[in-house]
Amino acid sequence: MFHSLKIGDLTAKLPIIQGGMGVGISLSSLAGAVAAKGGIGVISTAQIGFTEADYDRKPLEANLRMVGEHIRRARQAAKGGILGVNIMVATKNYEMYVKEAVKNGIDIIISGAGLPTELPALVKGTKTKIIPIISSLKGARVLLKLWDRKENTAPDAVLIEGPKAGGHLGFTVEEIQNHEEGVYKKEIEEIVSLVKEYSEKYEKDIPVITAGGILNKQDMEEYFSLGVKGIQVATKFVTTEECDADYRYKEAYINCKKEDIMIVKSPVGMPGRAIRNDFIEKTLLGKVPVNHCHGCIKTCNPKETPYCITEALINAAKGNIQKALLFCGANAYLEDRIRTVDDVLGDYFG
Repeated sequence: MFHSLKIGDLTAKLPIIQGGMGVGISLSSLAGAVAAKGGIGVISTAQIGFTEADYDRKPLEANLRMVGEHIRRARQAAKGGILGVNIMVATKNYEMYVKEAVKNGIDIIISGAGLPTELPALVKGTKTKIIPIISSLKGARVLLKLWDRKENTAPDAVLIEGPKAGGHLGFTVEEIQNHEEGVYKKEIEEIVSLVKEYSEKYEKDIPVITAGGILNKQDMEEYFSLGVKGIQVATKFVTTEECDADYRYKEAYINCKKEDIMIVKSPVGMPGRAIRNDFIEKTLLGKVPVNHCHGCIKTCNPKETPYCITEALINAAKGNIQKALLFCGANAYLEDRIRTVDDVLGDYFG
C-alpha cells in the first residue's frame, strides 16, 4: 500500500519523483505528463537552451530563457501537479539557474553533482522547496551540518542516489564495482535516522527519497520498509512516448544488452553510467578534440577535458547515437518497448 509524498506544503498523490535527465531528455513534455498523473515531474536545466538559434553564440542567455519557457510549458500540461527542476552544482553560473527557476515559480529544486552548499541562501524567502542529492552518510552529515550552522535551516527532503542510478554517480569506480546491497540498505537506514534528528530540531517532516535501479512495486516497498518515504525513477521514463528525447535515443535503451552498459569517465569529474557505442570506444583511445566550448561546467578546461560532454549529450538528445554519450541506469537493458508514463507508473502503483 502506497502513501502520498509530502514535501513541506506540497503533496504528491504518488510518492514518486521522475528523475531529471539532461541534456534534453526530461524537459516540459515528460515532466508535465508525470506531474499531471500525480507524481513529481522534473525538468533538467542542463544546457536546456540547446535547440535555440542563438545557443552557440549565447549559451547562457539561451539556457536561462528556456528554463522559464519549459517551466511554463510543463505547467500547462501538469494540470496543477508538482514540478521541479534538477540543477547540477557543477553547472557554471549555478546561482543564475537557481534564481531563474525560482523567478518562474518552480515548486522544487533538486541539486546534486556536488554538494549544494549555497542553495538555501539562493531560495531564502521564497516558497521553492530544496532537495539535495547525496550518495552517502558522510555526504549527508557534511551537508546537513553545514546548512544547519551556516543558514540555520534544513532541507525540505533528502534524495539518496544509489550506485545503480544513471548519469553521474557520487561514488568512486571501486565503490560501484564492489557495491553490496545489504551494506547500502544499512546506510540508507542510517541516513533516515540522521535526517530525523534535523526533522526534530526544525520541527518539520523531512522525507528521505531514494533512487537507483528501483524496478517495481516490490523494490519500492522494500525501500519504504527502511524508512524511505518516496522513490525517484529516471531510466524507465526514457522509453515513454512522452519523453522529450529523440526516438533513436529511446531505441538505444531498447536495443542494448546488459553487457553494453558500462561505467565511463566524465569531464564533470565523476564516474557516469552509459551505453557502450562508437563514441565511448573513441574516448577510450584518447581525448576527443573540443570544437566549441559551451561554458557548461565550472571545472572544465577545453584544452584538457577528455571530450565535450555538452556536445556528446546534445548528440544523444538529437538522436545522433554513434556520436553521443548515452547515459542510462544499470537496468536500462530491461526496457523492451516504447510505453507511456501511465504504463511506468503502473509498475509501482498499478
